[in-house]
Amino acid sequence: MNIFSYIIWSPTPEIFPQFESIPVRWYGLLFAAGFILSQQLMYKIFREEGKPEKDVDSLTLWMIIFTIVGARLGHVIFYEPMRYLQDPISILKTWEGGLASHGATIGILTAIYLYINYLVDINPLKGKFVWKKQKRPGQSYLWVVDRIVICVAITGCFIRFGNFLNSEIIGIPTRSEQGVVFARDVIDRLEYVPQIEKVHFSKDKDRSIDENGYVPVNIEVDFNKAVNSAAVADQLTRSTIKTILSNYAYINLHIYEPPTHPIEFTTSQDSHGNQVAIVKTRAIARHPAQLYESISSFLIFVLLFYLWTRRKGQLPEGLLFGTFLIVLFGLRFAYEFVKENQVDFEDSMSLNMGQVLSIPLVIAGILILMNLKRLQPKQPDPDK
Repeated sequence: MNIFSYIIWSPTPEIFPQFESIPVRWYGLLFAAGFILSQQLMYKIFREEGKPEKDVDSLTLWMIIFTIVGARLGHVIFYEPMRYLQDPISILKTWEGGLASHGATIGILTAIYLYINYLVDINPLKGKFVWKKQKRPGQSYLWVVDRIVICVAITGCFIRFGNFLNSEIIGIPTRSEQGVVFARDVIDRLEYVPQIEKVHFSKDKDRSIDENGYVPVNIEVDFNKAVNSAAVADQLTRSTIKTILSNYAYINLHIYEPPTHPIEFTTSQDSHGNQVAIVKTRAIARHPAQLYESISSFLIFVLLFYLWTRRKGQLPEGLLFGTFLIVLFGLRFAYEFVKENQVDFEDSMSLNMGQVLSIPLVIAGILILMNLKRLQPKQPDPDK
């Protein structure tokens, strides 16, 4: 076992897990932080290019609404249409998960079209609501999209890191010592058992990776006072804990504990006299696909921001947008090979849904870059 071997990842999704009445999650915080940072970045861009900064407020409103709506509807339409047709109300339950980046892309492009073509002025305190068709002077569609993708890239970095904190959108097994063991689901399920007080994962440095590519881990289970003897602790470990580790499908995504093998464990007492079981089992190290995408999004942000900083208003319209589509969704296509499919029907597809949806966006990016000259706004004729 070397210093670059697998890590065990088990953060709680909640920022304040001790306060159940404050269900603030890291994912939501990072999602919001991405929008706030993006808004400040757009203020900078508009200010340096001589555009009205107040327009950023309107653009932000459109973006927030249509990004969330687009991401949600994208998941509903592309991944689980039948489920939501049977229970349409559940479409509104975004807190249960289910947002698709391809749907968010469609939502963002729609938001920019509406921002460019319609003026919306809302002031609830004054009872003011204005909606009228009006073009934004000096802001073409491609000009806005080129600058928005800079913000989308950094927001995507935040969101994918939020997915990592949530232990969701996991990668496929690495079948090696490298990778991440996502332990949160296992810990939560074991701690749901009434007699279990606390669960802790650790690497087992005395054993090596097995022939299947599964890595050795120790699961320390601290029982509460209800477990008042070693015999009771043994029985709970052989029955309840063994059943959970062997027979729960979502646990078997992370733990390899064959039902036919006897569970290997030892029991002892801690300094407070409570029973403790150390279960020696195998875990499944996976690709941290969320981190791959988070880091890639950050690097795309650096590239796009650098290009904008160098040339600003001299950039050909569509250059940043086309580059964004090719690089982001080209990488997304590649990363899907190391990600678990999101829904069962993808298992029968040669390319999964994420890859199928990425192909037209990459092609669109290529076409934009090939036709940059034709896409530039016409300059007024000085002789007229």
